[in-house]
Amino acid sequence: MGNRNRPTPEFRREAVRLALTSGRTRREIAQDLGIGLLTLTRWLGQERDTGEPSEAPVDLHPELKGLRRENAVLKHLNRIRKRSGGSSSRRMATSLKKPRPSSRKRDVASERHRFERPRHG
Repeated sequence: MGNRNRPTPEFRREAVRLALTSGRTRREIAQDLGIGLLTLTRWLGQERDTGEPSEAPVDLHPELKGLRRENAVLKHLNRIRKRSGGSSSRRMATSLKKPRPSSRKRDVASERHRFERPRHG
């Protein structure tokens, strides 16, 4: 097999870029470029395996904006907690405590004694 039918690295990179960013199907891109679908799929797999960042720009601005907003809210809540001396968090924690199981057993035992017949002699 000769080298004259072999695609150049630039052609391969452009084909992979089109497949990743154009929004068209791989089959359409492969037909337009005159290559086989399996060839394009193999190139995409090799691109993924190399671990090199793709040339497609990634917009991190919305995520960064959301994280900054969340950070501001958490800082505000932390300031409120510090000013209150943490008493509200302690109060809430004690109000959420479940009753001790032993106290419930005593209540059930006292109820049982109330309905039993008194024993004589």
